[in-house]
Amino acid sequence: MPSPRPHTDPEATAPPPPLAPDLFLNRELTWLEFNRRVLHEATDSRTPLLERLKFIAIVSANLDEFFMKRIGGLKQQVGAGLQYLTVDGRTPRQQIDECSAVVRELEGAKLQLLDNLLALLRREGIELLTYADLTARERKQLRDFYFRNIYPLVTPQSIDPAHPFPFISNLSLNLLVTLRYPKEAERSLARVKIPVGTGMPRFIRIGSSSRFIPLEELIRHNLDMLFPEMEVVSCALFRVTRNANTERNEEQADDLLAMIESELQDRRFAPIVRLEVAAGMEVVHRGMLAAELALDEAADVYEATGMLAQRDLFEIAALEYPALRDPPHHPVDHPRFLTERNIFHVIRDAGSLLLQHPYESFATTVERFLLEASADPKVRAIKMTLYRTSSESRIIDCLVNAASNGKQVAVVVELKARFDEAANIRLAERMEEAGIHVTYGVVGLKTHCKVILVVRQDYDGLRRYVHIGTGNYHPGTARIYADLGLLTSDDDFGRDATELFNYLTTGYTPKRHYAKLLPAPKHLKRALLAKIDREAALHSEKSPGLIQFKMNALEDAEIVAALYRAAQRGVRIELIVRDSCRLRPGVPGLSETVRVVSIVGRFLEHSRVYYFRNGGAEEYFISSADAMKRNLEYRVEVMAPVEAPELCRELRTILDLHLRDRRNAWEMQSDGSYRQLAPAAGEEGAGSHDQLIALAEKRLKAGARLKKKKTRGPVGRNLR
Repeated sequence: MPSPRPHTDPEATAPPPPLAPDLFLNRELTWLEFNRRVLHEATDSRTPLLERLKFIAIVSANLDEFFMKRIGGLKQQVGAGLQYLTVDGRTPRQQIDECSAVVRELEGAKLQLLDNLLALLRREGIELLTYADLTARERKQLRDFYFRNIYPLVTPQSIDPAHPFPFISNLSLNLLVTLRYPKEAERSLARVKIPVGTGMPRFIRIGSSSRFIPLEELIRHNLDMLFPEMEVVSCALFRVTRNANTERNEEQADDLLAMIESELQDRRFAPIVRLEVAAGMEVVHRGMLAAELALDEAADVYEATGMLAQRDLFEIAALEYPALRDPPHHPVDHPRFLTERNIFHVIRDAGSLLLQHPYESFATTVERFLLEASADPKVRAIKMTLYRTSSESRIIDCLVNAASNGKQVAVVVELKARFDEAANIRLAERMEEAGIHVTYGVVGLKTHCKVILVVRQDYDGLRRYVHIGTGNYHPGTARIYADLGLLTSDDDFGRDATELFNYLTTGYTPKRHYAKLLPAPKHLKRALLAKIDREAALHSEKSPGLIQFKMNALEDAEIVAALYRAAQRGVRIELIVRDSCRLRPGVPGLSETVRVVSIVGRFLEHSRVYYFRNGGAEEYFISSADAMKRNLEYRVEVMAPVEAPELCRELRTILDLHLRDRRNAWEMQSDGSYRQLAPAAGEEGAGSHDQLIALAEKRLKAGARLKKKKTRGPVGRNLR
């Protein structure tokens, strides 16, 4: 098996667009700016306290992934001697240095903000304490708790000539302890791993109160149990982050599943890209750790004056304090599914239905679609792509049940979904054991599209029912990610989905024709570029052009260049881009007609919508793909038209609400910075997320009234 390849960025092989580098913002830096906007939510007094704490945890988890994926990849490029310039004119080394400066700034802001929030939480009875804050009685109670529940899990490791420097696992918390025997000058070192993640929480509750102490505090003040009759000279916390880019060349692999398992093993032992140390660690020990971990002490070591691993604050943010949390959100049923009728009859009668998650329930739409398909005796086959899901999801149970009921079931599992590889391997093995035909997509491409195809024997012959989504088939994220889905019985969609699955299960591409779907990598990017150019060509004073995109990231240089060209022709361009955006709006003579907005609020914006005015013959599309080079050229994605007028009106409402948002919206300035918008006097103060919740509830009530009216009928009305 070949060794892991140096991580390469797809843009490294792309010819530079004929535009100056300063017209393109840097992908990594704009992503960090997105996290600055997320962190700002933790400062907003309009946001409940525990939700503000949650945003600190989110940013902390995001930065961990940033180092594992992006900084890790850039370091591989530097190590391989790659000196290519990105479209924004930066080398890998320059990107690392600039990102490091921003991260240090973010970490400092995060620590200061955390101190402020903890002071506010203390007034509400929620406290994070140090050992010094405890009473003598509490210390004794916690020591007894430690001895019974934690001490057996802790294994100290000496660091000396007889004991080589120990392996430090990714994102683990560790104590570096300096010891000596009483009255002796010679010192020794030991490492103690904090057993977070072994069923033990990071924050230990004191009694029945809402007062907590970090697990590392409890361990460090009871080290005498681990090192009896020794004196603890010093004790400092540290943490490491490892590179997650361990991909091998799958074209050379004999067994893809075995290769992915090897990659996971590689990741466990991958090079370390960041060392975090608590303030106060002795300089010599900090240098020793950096040397042992093969890091540059000046560039790769981050000192924190407060808590390390703030992602663990999710534990505190989840406390049941309703007054300190957002009002509970319960997704409502789709109004067309307020019936016990067979779901396929409902879809067939409607033609197509638009699903809006998390405002509408994933369980009573997508999961119900699969649940009924698995049991319906008229269903002959189910085909599905699976990028990420949950082990607790009913989806796998539905597929297994369908196979046991004699239906043909085929699932395309993406084994290389980052950080979900091990879970997907287990799910694939379970499905194969149930007799499901499991494949792993096309060699060299990630399968990122979200498609389900159900083939059913209807009264008039075989009919195909299709679900196309912008988000993963994951019931957990479907409650916190804002995504869209299309359920349809349209014949063209059915034929296109059949072609797509034939491609995914064979890899054969010749003469595949699609009537409506625009799949990547063969068609989607070309179609987007053509539609942007068409909008520019159709633009006139009498019939002005309009392009509106909603996506997570706008990174592809060719798409950006095409949007610039359209803007120069006068086309109005409105972009709702959650995080990374290379395009600069408002540049004189280039992008004066462009507006870029980022929505940061209660839910994570995840849906992709592409709209073109098209001279009045409007086009709406939903897609699994962002406008990123990796999505458009190195993944199997799908963009699907939304054609029914009533569904287009729903998409129009979503776009308009986001563009009018003055609560959760940030507007990009021409230099790439962002300005938070605020409602003017008399304007709607609710953000787009709250408004979409209200609209979903309004649709449900209207659907319930209509159902009641139909149920009563004329006889019922007379009886009343």
